[in-house]
Amino acid sequence: MTEDHTAAQVLSIEDDEAIGDAIEAVVVKHGHHCVRAANGRDGLRLFFEDRPDLVVLDLGLPVMDGWQVLERIRELSDVPILVLTARDREKDKVRGLNEGADDYLTKPFSVNELGARIVALLRRARPTPGAEVVPAETYTDELISIDFGARTVTSLGNEVQLTALEFRLLETFVRHVGQALSTEQLLRLAWSDDTGVGPERVKFSVLRLRRKLGWHQGEDGPLRAVRGYGYRYRPES
Repeated sequence: MTEDHTAAQVLSIEDDEAIGDAIEAVVVKHGHHCVRAANGRDGLRLFFEDRPDLVVLDLGLPVMDGWQVLERIRELSDVPILVLTARDREKDKVRGLNEGADDYLTKPFSVNELGARIVALLRRARPTPGAEVVPAETYTDELISIDFGARTVTSLGNEVQLTALEFRLLETFVRHVGQALSTEQLLRLAWSDDTGVGPERVKFSVLRLRRKLGWHQGEDGPLRAVRGYGYRYRPES
């Protein structure tokens, strides 16, 4: 049998067996593979073992709750995360998106809507075959040094490990030094898609990028917010 290289690996972290069955059925229906965990700790273990293309995450999990799982995954990866939960309060949805979820769907849910959201997240996250390779070039200023070919970053003399999204976001800023970039521009340039990802995700990602690079936040930092508009990178700051 020929291996299907177009199929994605989806990790479902859900403690309700019936809902887990429904998620798996939707994933398989769209031609992808599904691995399952019934608690947060096992979910994290499978995440690190299998390196899935998408995570469908419940929040009310035993052993380790979904908030902790979301935080741990986001520390090391920008894999798409779809939160699927019974928590339908606005503050929970805002928190989930702020902390790195790419989408948030509440229970009970339509299997057709779940399928559509899974397809959309995978389409945005997986590179198109034959996509142009980033040319081998470098960028250096008094704060950072970037080798685009090797995808390495040194900030304030220390090598920094960035996720693919964080690298694209940093690249967007250094290629537009001194220019104010709107939230919409950042979504289009760094996420390659200005739909389906909210402005709060940009704010969250910029905060994480600053922290990893060891840069001051606010008016004294090199990567500062432009009130009501977006962000600007000025290394001389």
